[in-house]
Amino acid sequence: MATMDCAPTPAAAWAGYAADMIAFTDADAAVHRIEEIYATSVAAARGEFDRLLSGSPPTSAAMECRYPYLGMIVGTGDIEVDPRLSYGVVFDPGIYGTTLTRPDVFARYYREQIALLIAHHKVPVHVGISERLIPLPFVFDDVESEASEAQLREMAVRFPMPDLKQIDDSIANGTFRGAGSMPKPLSLFTAERVDFALARLAHYTATAPDHFQGFVLLTNYSRYVEEFRDFALAAVSEGDEYAMFVEPGDVITPNPRLSGEEASGTQPLHLPQMPAYHLTRQDGNGITLINIGIGPSNAKTISDSLAVLRSHTWIMLGHCAGLRRTQALGDYVLSHAYLRDDHVLDADLPPWIPVPPIAEIQIALQRAVESVTGLTGAELKSRLRVGTVATTDNRNWELRYPELAERLNQTRAIAVDMESATLAANGFRFRVPYGTLLCVSDLPAHGVLKARGVANTMYRQRIGQHLRIGIEAVRLLRAQGIAQLHSRKLRSFDEPGFR
Repeated sequence: MATMDCAPTPAAAWAGYAADMIAFTDADAAVHRIEEIYATSVAAARGEFDRLLSGSPPTSAAMECRYPYLGMIVGTGDIEVDPRLSYGVVFDPGIYGTTLTRPDVFARYYREQIALLIAHHKVPVHVGISERLIPLPFVFDDVESEASEAQLREMAVRFPMPDLKQIDDSIANGTFRGAGSMPKPLSLFTAERVDFALARLAHYTATAPDHFQGFVLLTNYSRYVEEFRDFALAAVSEGDEYAMFVEPGDVITPNPRLSGEEASGTQPLHLPQMPAYHLTRQDGNGITLINIGIGPSNAKTISDSLAVLRSHTWIMLGHCAGLRRTQALGDYVLSHAYLRDDHVLDADLPPWIPVPPIAEIQIALQRAVESVTGLTGAELKSRLRVGTVATTDNRNWELRYPELAERLNQTRAIAVDMESATLAANGFRFRVPYGTLLCVSDLPAHGVLKARGVANTMYRQRIGQHLRIGIEAVRLLRAQGIAQLHSRKLRSFDEPGFR
């Protein structure tokens, strides 16, 4: 295997960042060591926490609760790789590294990324113990319910706790600048950033992170959930593709032909803010549906956290206001551009940065519309409009229509909503392929407001069909090959090796 001239030893390369680094040329063996290190850390934390609950004096066990670390040394002769590759590769020589977490959730992902790095560069990866301590709340999600008020105060002193100085999106945002000999990042996210997001996902969706699937549908109306639930229950009771259906509260309905799981879980008394529903496949490439509610703040909140799961696709299926006289209630809008008037991401992704359409998803959505509706040619064009979607943070934008009309007209926008551009911008920022297919629910600029009776008629006619289009688009994307989705158009010139 090629090496850089005067390459540092593993101990020197990651001094101050990790210790006990062991070289691996087999991804399975590397992941196994990651799992061992993480399990040892969790056991140490659990033991020390039990001591706290029993009133025993502290030991040093909490200081043994450390993240696994993955590193790689790439020499000048190790970077002659296929330039068409979009991930699983680095293009500059140097020392690389990242902290890792939750191999129970990410083992398949870690295995794939490590295998690609080894295969593309013909150098080993190194796995060791990070200097970063695992904050106790990221090890157990029920610590507060188990401890008394006095024990909680002691816990904050006795255990490492989350440190917001270590949790940010500088790598993903392209603003990270490593100091001195600091290893270059291998991943968009540090372990602490991942754990922070997983805790948020569990809180907002009331489902465990390991249930989330590779294809994510997002909606802003609860009626889509009802349709998805009916589809999912039929799929696991009658089909042979999906293994389980998981609802909030981790309520599991297994497919007896594919899953050894028993039906389990309890429906929560109250639904969470953004409930998630998972139709799982054994390869993790099933479908997750999340009702994110209304507004760009919700869209940013959920996608900030979803990003760490490295989804294959985010597709928005929601409702919008049509802007053209030629549109009718129930028409579809396929966004190929976004007017970002949502403002919630301006600090992370300035508005001057273009958010391009993802061709593979655009094509899949249009084909899915054709397949599900049976429309073709001129008839399809009369019911499906392709154009710019304006996303606003003002739910009552109609009250400012006289001053907005000129701006909307200049952008050639065909619809207004409150989530699509936010999700697309975060998809671009986090390198997750994204797409939008909306359904026109009102035409306020032309006197057709969202009256209850009209809206209910439209909902009955369109929601089931709209959802089936999203599911069909997922099927088409999966069939064409997942690797084609993760193209170079979402990757920067200074990119970590992990997808």
